[in-house]
Amino acid sequence: MIVDQTVRSLEMTSPDQLSAGWPPPAPVELVAVDATEVSLVRATHDRIAAPHHWSSLQWDEEAWREVLSRPAVRTWVARIGAQILGLIQIEAQPRGDVEIIKFGIVPELVGRGFDGHLLTAAVRQAWNAEPVDGAPIRRAWLHTSSLDHPHALANYRRRGFREFASRTNRREIPGSHLPPPSTTAGS
Repeated sequence: MIVDQTVRSLEMTSPDQLSAGWPPPAPVELVAVDATEVSLVRATHDRIAAPHHWSSLQWDEEAWREVLSRPAVRTWVARIGAQILGLIQIEAQPRGDVEIIKFGIVPELVGRGFDGHLLTAAVRQAWNAEPVDGAPIRRAWLHTSSLDHPHALANYRRRGFREFASRTNRREIPGSHLPPPSTTAGS
């Protein structure tokens, strides 16, 4: 199936712009992971990404290992006790930019009060990233797609992100229908 997909880029230019989400209904732990945890990161990513047809679903183990091995990339798996909640991945870039390159919650926990909290944690990780070229962090940014959860864009805006670019393109989606969405960013 071919669909029109709108991709919006959003930014925050000061940590003071962050409007924190509500406290979560249960304690959330962020566990830092690296290239030694490819299978965990990939499995978590694929659960989050599948309903939204992220192009990164096509990545093989070597592609994941390459991303996770980049010095400027940091990745966390979010947990509630032993249960996987979601994924945060950021990448520090030149001139003080930090992109939230992957963010999402597993479908069965979307809409249960964790979304704003986890996004707040992702933004804080971005603002606390180590710069790649010594420039101070000046911007946290991400992109979201019209194929992401219908409330994703509103969540980003509530946290303080502002749109700075958008584009619409035609995209082929495998299968004959679009499954129900879950909260995500990072198509």
